[in-house]
Amino acid sequence: MILSARPRLLRVLDREPVDRPPIWFMRQAGRSLPEYHRLRERAGDFVAFCHDPLMAAEATLQPMRRFAFDAAIVFADILLLPRALGQDVWFEAGEGPRLGPLPDLAVLADQVEVSIGRLTSVGETLSLVRAALEPDRALIGFAGGPWTVATYMIEGRGGDRLAARSMAFAEPEKIDALIDILVDSTARYLAMQARAGAQVLQLFESWAELLPEDVFERLVTQPHARIVAALRAEGLATPVIGFPRGAGALVENYARAASVQGVGLDVQAPAALGRRLQERLAIQGALDPLLLRQGGAALDARVEQLIEQWGNGPYIFNLGHGVLQDTPVAHISQVVERVTCR
Repeated sequence: MILSARPRLLRVLDREPVDRPPIWFMRQAGRSLPEYHRLRERAGDFVAFCHDPLMAAEATLQPMRRFAFDAAIVFADILLLPRALGQDVWFEAGEGPRLGPLPDLAVLADQVEVSIGRLTSVGETLSLVRAALEPDRALIGFAGGPWTVATYMIEGRGGDRLAARSMAFAEPEKIDALIDILVDSTARYLAMQARAGAQVLQLFESWAELLPEDVFERLVTQPHARIVAALRAEGLATPVIGFPRGAGALVENYARAASVQGVGLDVQAPAALGRRLQERLAIQGALDPLLLRQGGAALDARVEQLIEQWGNGPYIFNLGHGVLQDTPVAHISQVVERVTCR
């Protein structure tokens, strides 16, 4: 096989043959690395950290120096977008994100065009990273899926999302209006990232679980398809990976209808499901972050199993969710070496 300097991740998303699956990890930028925690202490406020291009670029590049990852993902947060739209967002130490009351939707809608100007620091981070990154390693930009971002905006924090799911049934017009705002602003945000140097874009729909089929179609699949269509209308061919975590069997229709080039699978994904999806597009993920944290022979066995069952098709090696904060660095090395030294 003739090797190419074009990043493996891009070739797999184009369904081209590669010598091995490309590998990157969700939440690889930060979390478990001691050098990240030192940087985080210096940064102080987390939102300010995300908006500091030099520090965010450093956080993005740290795991690329340690591990033979095939792609970097920009250091940012999905809640930068609602903050740019005018909702109060802050992070409580040891507790996670907090959001102020949901602004009036008319006020949010008025902020869509100007919101991207408040996110240009993310574009600056991408440009810095792209300039520092080797040409055979891809750069990923991202945003939260509209439904997931909406749940945070409604709930004011993470959690069981009961209020957001209840609103989806009780006030569908209000939810649809909020989703419309987020589709528009997310498409603009991702377009800015692509123009700044992102070669792949990922939509993190982290809370796609527990939605009935019709609601899932309305709040997840259709909004993702509209975002991709908006990017294409802007003349951007940047491939998009959709990650509807917890979608279960609904991921098959999502893969058909969302117009994405890759779909992320969570830890429950059966081997047969992945193979069916590979007939249409690239698949990504499924390694359990808990197993990555645990390490040992069981981790090695699962890595081999995933590559054996999906490695003959377009497959991106990744987790079924993000790296856990207390994951030993040696366990990450263990997996990266097993995937890359083949």
